[in-house]
Amino acid sequence: VTVPFGWLMGWLYQVTGNYGIAMILFAVCVQMALLPITAKSKKSMMKMSRLQPRINEIKEKLERATSVVMVDARGLTVEQDTALRKQLRDAGVDYKVYKNTMVHFAIQGTQFEGLDQYLAGPSAFAFSYEDATAGASILNKVAKDVKALEFKAGVVEGIVYDAEGMKLIADIPSREVLLSKLLGSFKSPMSSFARVIDQIAKKDAAAE
Repeated sequence: VTVPFGWLMGWLYQVTGNYGIAMILFAVCVQMALLPITAKSKKSMMKMSRLQPRINEIKEKLERATSVVMVDARGLTVEQDTALRKQLRDAGVDYKVYKNTMVHFAIQGTQFEGLDQYLAGPSAFAFSYEDATAGASILNKVAKDVKALEFKAGVVEGIVYDAEGMKLIADIPSREVLLSKLLGSFKSPMSSFARVIDQIAKKDAAAE
């Protein structure tokens, strides 16, 4: 409630008839009026100081990440969660559960700020550093067998995707798979060429 302090001071003077006493009562009233605001501010500052180390941890991961995937993993069993974490860890992907408040503050001013609109309900986050699709690919593979694991959103190389968009990204082969296919396409013609040369050489040797 907003109190007109000028009116209050005048009213106190009229009631007490003493300017000094009115000033003392006025100061007490102002302090009581501001006390809830001050207490709330102190509580908010204390909460932020407790959250800051985790916020800094998230920021450090975001600075190195090429992609971040948000999932809802609430329905996973302990065994399923443990297996998922191992697969992600082996692929060099960090997988953590963070409170939405921490992530909200950490992503401000970064390429991952678009995730803010999806910060509702419990979320787990997969941070990929080298291969941008590594985390999404593993999560998608596991989700096909574990229906409780659901995509929420993600950011891949600065572009924000919803759940359906992340499923499409997850189907893109990893860099290693693409390189393997590329090398295989080169290897096949080379092998054919080598066989032709070998056959010509054998034919020439027979003619001699």
